[in-house]
This record gives sequence, structure tokens and C-alpha cells, in this order.
Amino acid sequence: MIVFDLVCRQGDHRFEGWFGSSDDFADQQARGMIACPVCASADVTRAISAPNLGRKGNQIATAKPAAPAVQANAPLPPEAVAVLKTIALMQAEALKSSTWVGDRFADKARAMHYGETQAAPIHGQATPEEAKALFEEGVEIAPILFPVAPPGKAN
Repeated sequence: MIVFDLVCRQGDHRFEGWFGSSDDFADQQARGMIACPVCASADVTRAISAPNLGRKGNQIATAKPAAPAVQANAPLPPEAVAVLKTIALMQAEALKSSTWVGDRFADKARAMHYGETQAAPIHGQATPEEAKALFEEGVEIAPILFPVAPPGKAN
């Protein structure tokens, strides 16, 4: 996996994206599959970032300064709380109009993609291998950002 710093040209929002390779990023960007999590704009590019250069094999490793301590129960900044609430509400609304298919997600998504069954919004579970296979076949899927309990299993 490779992590890119991304920026939305619409509102100059910065965020991270994880991709299998640079080619995966370019493919998803060309297909309009990358969107800003703040404003949903698809006008997203890679942000300028410093390269990660490893040390040469003949150099002695030196101790790195310790990272600043982060308080485990520190409250999130209000902006972060607002963004997370917005994303959670958007996801909840999308799930209301979607059908839970459990671990049959990959089969159902593939059947709709190939026209074997009528297209409909669904959500469920897929293994990383199943999700990768769907992506490679061109089946448009997206991860659910917050965990979802199957119907009847919620607290």
C-alpha cells in the first residue's frame, strides 16, 4: 500500500488516500472515484510532499527524537468532530436506502455489474481479497467508513 497526501482544488482541503500503487491512484482519479471527504469535489490531486528516503546500508542508524506524546483521551478539535458527524450522517442516510446482503456482498455486486440481476443499492461484508477482485473487474464499490452492525445485531 502507498499513502498519498491529497488536496481538493475546490476548497483546498487536505486528506490522505491509500492506494495499491501510483497507477491505482491515477486510474481511480481518471474514473472520478476519488472525492474530497469535506466537500465531495472530485477535483482532487496529489499534494506536494517530501520524499521518504531510507538511509544507506553502510550508515549507522541514529536515534530519532521521540515523537510528541499524545494524550489518549484528548478531545478532538471541534472541526474534526463536525466532519466525523457529517460523514456519519451521510453514511446513515445512504444505508437507509440500501439492502444488507451480509457476506454475499461480492457475489451480489458482481451479479449486478454483469447485468445478471437488477442494480440496487446494497451493503454488506467482503474480504480484502474479494474487494480487490471486484475492483480489478471494474465493479464500482466503496468502503463504509464507520462500522455497521448487521440488522438485529446492533446494541
